[in-house]
Amino acid sequence: MTSAPPVEVTAPPATGLRATARIHAAADGRGGTALPLLAGEGPLALRRTRGAGPEAGVMLVGAMTAPLGGDHLTVEATAGPGAHLALASAAATLALPGRRGEPARYDVRLTVEEGASVRWLPEPLVSVRGSDLRVHTRVQLAPSARLLLREEQVLGRCGEAPGLLRSRLTATRGGRPLLDQELTCGPGAPGGWDGPAGLAGHRALGQLLVVDPAFEQAPPAAGVLGEFAAVTPLAGPAVLVTALAPDALRLRELLDGAARTYGPPRQA
Repeated sequence: MTSAPPVEVTAPPATGLRATARIHAAADGRGGTALPLLAGEGPLALRRTRGAGPEAGVMLVGAMTAPLGGDHLTVEATAGPGAHLALASAAATLALPGRRGEPARYDVRLTVEEGASVRWLPEPLVSVRGSDLRVHTRVQLAPSARLLLREEQVLGRCGEAPGLLRSRLTATRGGRPLLDQELTCGPGAPGGWDGPAGLAGHRALGQLLVVDPAFEQAPPAAGVLGEFAAVTPLAGPAVLVTALAPDALRLRELLDGAARTYGPPRQA
């Protein structure tokens, strides 16, 4: 009697797209900023744009539909010592369902070194019905670095229920924690996410994180901006503005106003 040979069990192949965009900004020695590294993959196409003053501008352009379920997209940007970088996206990002129901991931990693600044101002992220997206933005700041970061999330297209969205933002300054917060919305989120203590029926939410060493001498005061926006000073030279709105247009108005009030001035 002979035994059957063992059956080798292999894991199913990973599905979805893997793509990374890499950006490095460096002071050019003439008062401006150069971009020695500007490399995109797949749906993450990068274009140079005209910056303000010594800033180098980069536009993230969606070259194909993404992220779908199972995709993993990453944006990595570093501003070297004394460099000034302005990052934006050309259009809203739509989180779409995949064929097998897997979650998609979108990671953003920003490193801002001594005397450098980054403005990360993407267009909104739209959580489409049936999608499952996990977003994590990580920021590492040197003590003299400056940051203006905006995040906007829209739950569903017009008249549509949202997908599941899990979003986390972590920031460190000089190696010490500055901010770590997480939000989960949509089907499968913890109960109460859309109740009076949560989004209270709003479908657009966002935040503005401003880090500026000038706040060490004149820290912003806590307060409110209208009925559904709050200003929270952080334990460091930073302030966080969080806002809810019925739609993306009103949300942008709220955050643009906060940026004018609290945002560090552009480099001249």
